[in-house]
Parts: sequence; structure tokens; C-alpha cells
Amino acid sequence: MTSIIGGKPRPAPAARQLLVDAESAGQRLDNFLLRHLKGVPKTHVYRIIRSGEVRVNRGRSSADARVAEGDLVRLPPVRVADGPAAQAPAPAREFPILLEDEHLLAIDKPAGVAVHGGSGVSFGVIEQLRRARPQAKFLELVHRLDRETSGILLVARRRSALTRLQDQFRERATGKTYLALVAGDWPANRKVIDQPLRKYLQPDGERRVRVTTPQDPDGMRAVTLVRVRSRIPPRPLQGLPAMSLLEVTIRTGRTHQIRVHLASCGQPIAGDDKYGDFELNKRLQKHGLKRMFLHAWRLQFDHPASGGRIELHAELPPELAAFVAGVH
Repeated sequence: MTSIIGGKPRPAPAARQLLVDAESAGQRLDNFLLRHLKGVPKTHVYRIIRSGEVRVNRGRSSADARVAEGDLVRLPPVRVADGPAAQAPAPAREFPILLEDEHLLAIDKPAGVAVHGGSGVSFGVIEQLRRARPQAKFLELVHRLDRETSGILLVARRRSALTRLQDQFRERATGKTYLALVAGDWPANRKVIDQPLRKYLQPDGERRVRVTTPQDPDGMRAVTLVRVRSRIPPRPLQGLPAMSLLEVTIRTGRTHQIRVHLASCGQPIAGDDKYGDFELNKRLQKHGLKRMFLHAWRLQFDHPASGGRIELHAELPPELAAFVAGVH
């Protein structure tokens, strides 16, 4: 089969196989494909993963699965954009730096910025950083934060650092604590939420997460620790209830874990547009909270080269700090 482009027949692209080498081992499948499919829109790359057209060792895989040396990745026929890039390049952007050396970069990510392009987002933090640092030979995300979550994000500057840091995240050797605001008085004795989570698709195709039972074969164990940092009295004249500022530490790193766990307890995160109290969110917006109140506040890990324990803090961004101060 051929297609006509610019008056000239051109063969349709064929499926091809890619062998994962040692240099690519440990990469997420989406990152591996994006490096090999230059000129293919990121939204299309994520679509062919979700649809199962991409196969790893003849089986379906997910975007966040890690490829290993020797894996055989089948790519379906895809058309690379002709001429100018189909998408404008990411604008160069630096972010507030919490720590930087030759092995890693820790930034304070603002809310409203995706960590990477894909699923309807043209670009994210990592594409902007690469654009701002064209001399950098290696920049890869170590982990993820939701688009509306602010706070500490690690980027590896060497493959060895990426592998060692991701091993720590997988083995739960890191300490990840967030600050979250919820409506109501959080019970002081509710310190551990140990409920499995499962992903599902809504009728419109949007991916969501919900609490499930330990017997669910598709459920993934999720453990969240909660400590009350401060209690905020109600403001009846403004229609705002009592609220609790929480320190939330996750022992597992499931998608939307904190958001779903807190919502499952009847106290969703203030401003959460997926799992939250939508009527309360409207009132909160009128009084200055125009985003989800979830911030990656503290991160502890072993340095990938020295092995020394690192503890980073990113204080509340001004819009969240101002809201808390205003409701006291």
C-alpha cells in the first residue's frame, strides 16, 4: 500500500522491532519510545501504548513500565511528521533549584505544569529543562508529580544516578511527605490508611483511581501515613468549614494515592477537581484557593554517588501559604 504526499507515492510505514540495549535499560517505556519516535506527536505515542499496539516481548505494557536490556519492543506503523515539526518546541524554562550537582537536580515545581508532555499536554518540566540546557547530555525524570501538585521533583543528570534513585523509589527507601489541606477536623487517631487502589476508565475515557478490596486481583496495595500539622477554625461568615492541614507520608507511590485515600475517608483535598467536594471548591476559589492544596514538602533519599542521606524541603508556595494565613 502506498500514499501520495506532495504528488509522489510513498510507501506506508511498516511495524518494526527495537532491541533495548544496556544504555536504555531502566527507562520508562514512554521515554524509550519518545526517544525513538522523533517527530511523532506525544499524544499519539501515549495512544498507541494505551491501545496495546506497542508490545514488549509480545505482551501489552503500560507507559510507566521499565524496559530491560534484551527486551524486544514492537512499534506499530507510525507516520513521522513531514517538514516542520507538528508541535512547537517547548519553551526554555528554568525552575527554582533546591539542590544541584553533577549527578542530580532537585527543583521546586510550580502547580499547573505537567512533569512531561503527553496525554494532551505538548510539553512539561523535563522538555523545558532540556530546552533551557542544550549542553546537558542527560536529563531524565526520576519520579512524577501530578500536574496540579507543587513541590520537590528530582531530575537525574547521569544514567547511573537515575538507576540508583529509581531503585530507592521502587524499594521504598525514600521518605516522601506532602502537605494537604482538607475540610473538617481530621481525627487524630486516623494515622494510617492501608487500602488497595485500582485504576479504571470513566465512560469518557478519562483514567481514574478508586479504593478497592484486598481480594481485587487488579488492586495495588497503598499505604498512607497522616499527621495533623494544624487545625483551622471555621469561618461561618464566609461559608468555610473547619479545616485541617495535614502532613501526609506515602509508603507506596500509586497514582493519585493521597487524593483517593483522603477522599475515601470523607475528607478530600481542598481544591481537588477530580475527587473533591465541588461545591466547597467553588467557595474556596472565592476566598483565594484557586488550585488543589497538595504540595510535595519534604523528600529524603540517599545521594546516588556519595550514599549520604539527603533531606530536602520546599516550603509552601505563596498562594497556599497566604490561604492558610488568611483562614487562621
